[in-house]
Amino acid sequence: MTRTQGNAVASALTVKEVKSALDRRAFVRFPSDLYKDNPYYVPPFYADELADMDPRKNPAFSYADAKYFLAFREGKIVGRIGAIFSRRANERWGRRRMRFTQVDFIDDYAVSEALFGAVEAYAREMGCEAVHGPLGFTDLDREGMLVEGFEEKGLFFTYYNAPYYKEHLERLGYTKDVDWIELQVFRPDDPEGRAGKLLARLSERALKRHGFHVVKVKHNREFAPYIEKAFSLVNTAYHDLYGVVALDEAQIRRYAKKFVPLIDPDLACLVEDEQGQLVAFGASVRSLSDAFRKTDGKLFPFGWIPTLHALSHGGQINLLLIAVEPRYQGTGVNAVIIHHIFSNAWRVGIFSAETGPQLETNASVVDQWKIFESRQHKRRRCFTKDL
Repeated sequence: MTRTQGNAVASALTVKEVKSALDRRAFVRFPSDLYKDNPYYVPPFYADELADMDPRKNPAFSYADAKYFLAFREGKIVGRIGAIFSRRANERWGRRRMRFTQVDFIDDYAVSEALFGAVEAYAREMGCEAVHGPLGFTDLDREGMLVEGFEEKGLFFTYYNAPYYKEHLERLGYTKDVDWIELQVFRPDDPEGRAGKLLARLSERALKRHGFHVVKVKHNREFAPYIEKAFSLVNTAYHDLYGVVALDEAQIRRYAKKFVPLIDPDLACLVEDEQGQLVAFGASVRSLSDAFRKTDGKLFPFGWIPTLHALSHGGQINLLLIAVEPRYQGTGVNAVIIHHIFSNAWRVGIFSAETGPQLETNASVVDQWKIFESRQHKRRRCFTKDL
């Protein structure tokens, strides 16, 4: 990709709002074309991306409006961006802001300027005081622009982008709002050694102190009675984290349908108190990165074959969620979840785990990995710009 800024070239640039099904497919497809030769890019699940844009399938449109834009030069797509006006988020956080989302562009400042210009114009039209992102409709959507870790393979539920995006954003007047970091955590050489024993001891102490127990689940269909409880716990535990808005019942059903079939019961943990109330849970999945690269994020006609294989044979796990009832945060309950998931993973020969994005300021979450050998290998950023 080359950088071009000549007036003659820039004059041929047009930005078009996405309206048709054909345009929506092109919007979703663009990053796979842009990064087709990049070994670190992992495409998202193609059908989910299309569903996110569809008000008939995405319940977030009950409280949000969205527009999507494509940039063209001489008939060829050179960039994309989405804009989300979330009334629920603005009410929750007391600011009238526009979220930008799903932004990708070639290394050409005229393109990024035109794309963000379209979002900022929409933001002013809606009476917004600022634009920030990349963010989704909810905290369970992909968020954060990669600013470190460009030579690390992505996850199926996070963004990948080239290093020049940050430079473009800063030139356009966007600055850091918050950062998320991601870590790779390694199995100890001796799982029964110091780290393993310490984790087991912390887990046992937390269970005894509070009278908690781990729910035995043998098949993911047995998660059904716990789904609403688990997502309600997410709403409570994540309430004060950056940009979070509570999930409603329709969204809970949608995310459950999306993620629960992927989860191996041995790689999840449900913790209840003596009254049978869910107080904590964690969920992980074997890495799907290589499978999604092979299938380009499509299950059909044959993409389900490598995807199913990865779900039972992957050598690394991705940690999706850990949520703990706020009154028990910092009491060691996290150790129960991590011990349960990691012990089962180590037993079947899984040697490492990758966390999802976690706020760098959330010390209690970041510090929980210190008993393991780990490395912070990625950092992603939410940018903001006052209008």
